[in-house]
Order: sequence, then C-alpha cells, then structure tokens
Amino acid sequence: MVAMIALPQLRLLRMAKDAMDRDWSTPIDLDAVAAHAGYSRYHFVRLFRAAYGETPGQYLSRRRIERAQELLRSANLTVTEVCLLVGFTSLGTFCTRFKQIVGVTPTRFRREARAGAPAAIPGCFVMFWAGGFATFEKPDARRRP
Repeated sequence: MVAMIALPQLRLLRMAKDAMDRDWSTPIDLDAVAAHAGYSRYHFVRLFRAAYGETPGQYLSRRRIERAQELLRSANLTVTEVCLLVGFTSLGTFCTRFKQIVGVTPTRFRREARAGAPAAIPGCFVMFWAGGFATFEKPDARRRP
C-alpha cells in the first residue's frame, strides 16, 4: 500500500526518481540522489518506499532489468555486454536480479524472446550508440595546431 505523501515531498521524490531514470546506466550514488532531493539517505529511502512501494535500489534494478530485456530481445550482444550496458558491475548480481524479476535467466529469456523474431541488431551498432566504444579523431598531419 502506498502511503500519502505531501505534494512538496512528492515533487522532490519525483525529481530524484527522474534523475535515476536519466542516469540509469551509470553508477548511482544513493547519498547524492538523496541530497539532491534534500533528505538524508535513510529518510529518503523511507519516503521513496512509502511513495512508490519499493526502495530506490529495487526501483533502479527493475528499470535496468527492463532495459536489459529490450537489449536481449533486439541486440546481438552477449549477456555480459548487456549487463555492463545497463549499469550492473557484476554478472552474478545481474543474473540473480534478472531471474528474481523476470522469472528466467537472461540466456533463456533471450532464446525464448527471439524464437521466430526478426534478426537482432548487430552489437557493434548498439555499443556505438550506447557509448561503449570510444572514437578518436586521427590527427591531420597537414594541419597546424
């Protein structure tokens, strides 16, 4: 059951939730998110859970798993690459959370989701789009600095 939260508090929580949605693929410091909303870490977690029915960590894991599901369905990437692209730093944690939330392992999910589906997007395109590859300009020998 979601508790009643005052509108000003809800607005601050929504801003923090939006920040987590925007930066979902990067490591997120809960203390910084809580400070952004103007609360201590522990008060923020209590308010967030009261407003949304889950802790910020649970919310972020669920959002990352949702994005991982899309990548597993549509991109030709390994499970490890997907794990890292969606912001997890441990393959074991990713697979455990994925199975808790979805009910099957990432590998099984991909196999079942792709049965009869169109060809997957090449992983190199996804990695380039997600910023997984660094690009460097080749210096022009004719140009002077």
